[in-house]
Amino acid sequence: MNNKISYLLNTVRCMHRCNSVLTSKSSATTRKHVLSIGRYRDPLENVNFRKLFLNISPSLLGSPLRFLSQKIDAFSTGAKVQPEKSTEALVSVQAPHSSSELEKLDDSGSFKEKHVVDHSDAFFNSLQKCTCPCDALDLAAESAVSIKHFTNCLTTVWKLFKNLSEDQQRYEKQLIFEHPAFVKLCQQLLRDSRRMTRGDLVFSLHAVVNLGVPQNTLLVQTLVRVCQEKLNQLDNRCISVLATTLAGLDKDKNVSALQAGLQLLVEQRIPSIRDIFILQNLMKCVGKDAPVFLKKKLEMAVLKEIDHLTFPNALRVFLALVAMNYCSIPILNACSKKIQESVHDASFRQLILILEACYSLQYRNVNLFSAVADYVNSTACLWDKRQIFLFLSAFEALGFQPSELMGVFAEKVTEDPEFLNLKNLLIVLRVYSRLNYIPRGQKHLFFETLHNCLNKYLPQMSNTELLRAVYSLCILGYLPHRALDELLQKDSRNEILSDDLYQEQNEMMLRCVRTCMELDSPSFKKPAFVPTENSSSLVSLNLRKAQEALIELLGDENMFQQNVQLPYKYHIDFEIRMDSERKKVLPISATDDHADSSVQRLAFLFVPLSAFCVGTTHPQGKLAMKTRHLNKLGYHVILVLNKKFQEMTNEDAVEFLKGKIYSENSLPFSEVTLQDNN
Repeated sequence: MNNKISYLLNTVRCMHRCNSVLTSKSSATTRKHVLSIGRYRDPLENVNFRKLFLNISPSLLGSPLRFLSQKIDAFSTGAKVQPEKSTEALVSVQAPHSSSELEKLDDSGSFKEKHVVDHSDAFFNSLQKCTCPCDALDLAAESAVSIKHFTNCLTTVWKLFKNLSEDQQRYEKQLIFEHPAFVKLCQQLLRDSRRMTRGDLVFSLHAVVNLGVPQNTLLVQTLVRVCQEKLNQLDNRCISVLATTLAGLDKDKNVSALQAGLQLLVEQRIPSIRDIFILQNLMKCVGKDAPVFLKKKLEMAVLKEIDHLTFPNALRVFLALVAMNYCSIPILNACSKKIQESVHDASFRQLILILEACYSLQYRNVNLFSAVADYVNSTACLWDKRQIFLFLSAFEALGFQPSELMGVFAEKVTEDPEFLNLKNLLIVLRVYSRLNYIPRGQKHLFFETLHNCLNKYLPQMSNTELLRAVYSLCILGYLPHRALDELLQKDSRNEILSDDLYQEQNEMMLRCVRTCMELDSPSFKKPAFVPTENSSSLVSLNLRKAQEALIELLGDENMFQQNVQLPYKYHIDFEIRMDSERKKVLPISATDDHADSSVQRLAFLFVPLSAFCVGTTHPQGKLAMKTRHLNKLGYHVILVLNKKFQEMTNEDAVEFLKGKIYSENSLPFSEVTLQDNN
């Protein structure tokens, strides 16, 4: 009884305060206090506009534990928001129409609303005929009388706004915030948010956030809190809308509390959700910080509906997995297959998003990459150079070499080198050097074009940029002499090495540049013999299998040398010496004094999968440079993919090495690489 009396007294006090505000201020003054928007270029800069929205009371940003309670009043007396709550004494008439229902996302990723209304109602008929956001606001100013009218107007404003171009949106946004009816809409939302249906509530929050009302405003914070109170009443579609809205908000106490409650609700609802569209929205909402068991539950729910995937859904599931930071190979494989089937329907932005998602998830699917590359290559005439350039940059990050597309782009560069500004030049050099691609039939022209561009930008390049450009060309075996001279000046070298942040990386690049200057120089001659430096009999654990196989094959550890350190800081896993006809393996100690012409040196390099371009045995730039230099030093290089070798049985490992050692047709690896390019 005491609680009821206390509640009654608080209510009377609240009504008294509201009445005093209404009598002391005219409606125009109140509107100015609540949402006054001056004629500024950016309406959010208006001081009075911000006054309504940025006066967040401590209770609205209080403890998130308190917010989870269903009994907390969003407009309690402690919140000190009564003036804002009662800015106009509009009578809200409950309309008989049901709330907005969620349909699928359109191509832009925005929600569509299907209004289930009585089409005999003149207001809603007129609302459906609106062609721009201000038309809906004009209609609201003339005839909107209920919260149902206001919320439907607001969602219609957002629906019309999102279909505009970016330039139109900037202009229309100012008109929206300056429109008097927008003031009325915001007032109505603040006053009647707790009496709104669940659909109206979540769609209103979604529209307000996407129209650009700042998150730290009273309006947004109030709607977030009311969503907390009504969380258990939301159906699956409303949860999906709310999840999408929260994914675009920054973390604060209200948002974090609502996300925590939503995560608990999602965990309970997952078994009952059969709509993959809703599932991917929930995946975005739970985010990277969700527990693994919840991510696995969502994964299993998506896999149950995977047969119903469409191309738009496949793309969204890709992006949802990125948002959740969860690499589900079964889901990604299914999505990749659907994307390959419809790759010709994808836009430039969608294809780039797919490639970026693969990089974020560390997902490598050669068939998907090839399908995208083949499609772009077959329609190269429809893409401008910048778009192809961005595709190549995305492929480079993935370690995938789209050779035909790289050839097409090289032709475009040689035909129009003016396209290459300094930033683009550095990226092109990085892409072609890392993926170890030299255009077929136009090697000299391509290098000369890049060299001329580099010389043009020399005066404006920083020393670090100069080092990266020279390093990239050196990896490809081309020496840009003018740039080299400028790079190796004492001042430039000292400045590069003094960069603490990239000191180790810069030292490595400088060392490679000096090595290339010696070994790739036309004046370099193969030495009579190559001295080894501190060779060790110790090998790493992942090479023990190879060591044992060589002992079984050759009979003695003296027949090969392991862990060989060469000049220029090069390293060989195993070295074997044979006669000139490759018929007989010679003991290491017996060949030290032999003339080099009578001895064939084999260098075995056991390399990781990441050293090759994805899906091929084509070496990436650094490995290709090392192979080229070992050839210059007199070695026949044999590359072995260590992962596959470790999977062999002992008998297969011995036979594999035997075939590599005694193969009469074995060529230096640089020649094999050249044949692959051609």
